[in-house]
Amino acid sequence: METDLARHLPLMIAACLLPLQTVHAQHRCASPADQQAFELTALRSELMVIAVNCHEDEQYNEFMRRYQPYLATTQHELDTYFKRQYGRRAQQEEDAYITSLANAQATEALKQGSDFCSRNLSLFKEAKMLPTEHDLAEYAAGKDVVPGSFGACEPAAPTPVAARGRTAGHATKKGAH
Repeated sequence: METDLARHLPLMIAACLLPLQTVHAQHRCASPADQQAFELTALRSELMVIAVNCHEDEQYNEFMRRYQPYLATTQHELDTYFKRQYGRRAQQEEDAYITSLANAQATEALKQGSDFCSRNLSLFKEAKMLPTEHDLAEYAAGKDVVPGSFGACEPAAPTPVAARGRTAGHATKKGAH
């Protein structure tokens, strides 16, 4: 009996991990440019939450000044994604997404309580130390600042008919308020 268990254990472990890999894959975007846009948007939002909660407006402003041209390109990529996904509703859906992202990050900050600032202020220093603006995307990807339950974009863009009939995570919750 132990022999059967030992022989099937690797298969059972693999079967358990498969759903986890599928869930993780749902949080990835269809294109690297889309993924990068969502990660950089999440980093910018996280830094804003840190600035507000830790009274570090000047550090946030310095970050924005340094990376402004690169972040503008990222914003254009995000706009393009939402236009492709939602058509006429693009701006409404993008605004809802960004608001929900900031709210999720602020909720996480509240959970950390008085430890939040000491745990997160180093993000400003780390971002300041990056050699070039192009290193910011890799930095954002490594920080995992998109809340785990939140996700980013869908693995593939739905058709306009499918988009009207489905709920896209937090992006559609704004209309329910």
